[in-house]
Amino acid sequence: MATKSSSAAAAGGKRKAFGKHNEDGRTKAAKTTSGKKHIKAEAEDNESSDESSDVEFHTEENTTSTPNESGNGSNQAKSGTSSREAHAKQKQVAQERKNAKPLADEVHRTKKLWEKLRRKSHVPKEERQQLVEELFTIITGRVKDFVLKHDAVRAVQTAVKYATPAQRRQIAKELQGTYAQLAESRYAKFLIGKLLVQNDKEIRDLILPEFYGKVRKLINHAEGSWILDDVYRGVATKEQKANLLREWYGPEFALFRQPKGTEVTGDLSKILADEPSKRTTAMKYLFDMANGLIQKKMTGFTMLHDALLQYFLNLNPESDEFKEFFETIKEDETGDLLKNMAFTKSGARLVCLLLAHGTAKDRKQLLKAYKDTYQLMSGDNHAHAIILAAYDLLDDTVLTSKTIFSEILGKDAEHIAFLANDLNARTTALYLFEGMSKALFPASHATDLEILKEIHEIRIKTSKKDPEVRRKELVTAMSPQLLAAIASSPADLVATSFSCQFVTDVLLSATGDKKAALEAIASTAGGDPNAEAPEDAYQALPPHISTTIHGGRMFKTLISGGRFDKATGSILKVDPPLNFADLFYPVIKDYVVQWATGPSSFTVLGLLEASDFASKKELLKTLKSNKKALTKAATEAPAPKKEETEEKPKAKKGKNAAAPKGNQGSKLLLEKLEA
Repeated sequence: MATKSSSAAAAGGKRKAFGKHNEDGRTKAAKTTSGKKHIKAEAEDNESSDESSDVEFHTEENTTSTPNESGNGSNQAKSGTSSREAHAKQKQVAQERKNAKPLADEVHRTKKLWEKLRRKSHVPKEERQQLVEELFTIITGRVKDFVLKHDAVRAVQTAVKYATPAQRRQIAKELQGTYAQLAESRYAKFLIGKLLVQNDKEIRDLILPEFYGKVRKLINHAEGSWILDDVYRGVATKEQKANLLREWYGPEFALFRQPKGTEVTGDLSKILADEPSKRTTAMKYLFDMANGLIQKKMTGFTMLHDALLQYFLNLNPESDEFKEFFETIKEDETGDLLKNMAFTKSGARLVCLLLAHGTAKDRKQLLKAYKDTYQLMSGDNHAHAIILAAYDLLDDTVLTSKTIFSEILGKDAEHIAFLANDLNARTTALYLFEGMSKALFPASHATDLEILKEIHEIRIKTSKKDPEVRRKELVTAMSPQLLAAIASSPADLVATSFSCQFVTDVLLSATGDKKAALEAIASTAGGDPNAEAPEDAYQALPPHISTTIHGGRMFKTLISGGRFDKATGSILKVDPPLNFADLFYPVIKDYVVQWATGPSSFTVLGLLEASDFASKKELLKTLKSNKKALTKAATEAPAPKKEETEEKPKAKKGKNAAAPKGNQGSKLLLEKLEA
């Protein structure tokens, strides 16, 4: 008997290892390493030696439970259903509940239509129109009920996508009064974007005013904040932006609107100039609202950056408010705030002003946030201005060259080619060579010039190093890598007008040994300017550089050895001289007549006018022996190429008809020969 009792106890010990015990002594089924469930369990709990003696009189059948007495097996046996049948029944119940919901049939139909419409390439235009009409018959008058359902709202978005302008306005009017609610919906917010992306002024003026008075609530909402900022940044008019921004200055601006017909401004300085008594409350409300978003790491909003700039512009640099604000920006350990601000207009300007007002230590800390981001910033419409500001403000030029130059210049010529050809990135390289010239800063970059002028006034008090000394040190640090890139990839850097201007500026203003770079640029002029690809060639030859306006202008400037000064009417030579003419002439020597009679004839004229050109007599002799070709080019219009006659339409009669015929450069060369 003792043996049987001990064996039962041992069996119970094994079962305890695999399963958990309930209070009634039953053992729950537990998973083994094989994944199967144990359905055997103890009949009674062997808690004491006295109780174990009773177990000895039980049969083996009573010592273990059957499947009906434990776990899921017991439930399935009692119900008489298998696991598969139970699962099917659950699905049936779920479907019945779904069908019992309002508009269940309509939602089901719209989803079927959406499944067809979303596959645009698989649906013919006529069939798509029919599907859209059917979709509109379902949703018309019930759009509000559909848009708050995560699956049905997609069908409404598709309807907006393929709808006519009148149908879109119909949907927009049906939803009037609910747009603030839709903006907070995880799925319906995209419908607002679909309606506004069509650039319909009537729809815009229906939706946007519904956000008035709700800016503080929406900007702090996880979903509504993004749609509010998208609307503010992308579609709002100047007046609408001002109305939304004014709500950052206090609750009264959210509750009371300006009378119709009066100018609405979001400029806080103008508002405070009219009502100075509101300064304390408006500034505190603005800072608290902005700081709340900063603390929650919601720093990517254009509206937030506009508000921060307004706050900063109304601070006294000597005040405690200014110091508190500066510390708030610097305390952003992840640097997300500074990075996000760099890529908006107001944010970039604010960062530039912070750099200008900060100490040397502050500037290093602020710029540290942009590590591994400078290359991206250099090509951005706004962020590149921060790099320009860093050039003008950081006294530690070694730090500038290590942190900024190493990223924007990269390790190969591809980065330099990007710098040369991108409208924004090229300013970050050429600003040190050209300064604030109109050639580098066209009308589209007028904001850059305004920011630079602003920080130049501030740095008088905050920077110690002389601006010209700083510039020369940076040019010295940047020059070797630029010259090496020109020497290694000259063809890539003379392919466009921007890149030719880039090469010209670098070769004129850079410091160091320029010989290799000059020889490489001269080599790009080699070959026959009139060469054409054979008829069986896979593709046409790229145009010879002598046939391009930018190529001829670049060579002429390099031959002259300096820039033309309008004030004096002369060429300001660089020191040391380039002596490019002597490197250039041997390359084009065999085809100099084609150059003299072609689009780049002024380049040959530049050779004759260059004071440091050693082969002038040889060139004159060659031109005199080909005087007939020069005369023909000077008096007759050049014959158009085959490609030009096929592609270009006939010129209309007008101002061009009175333009002088013949090659003007060839005419001047003839005058030189006759002199």
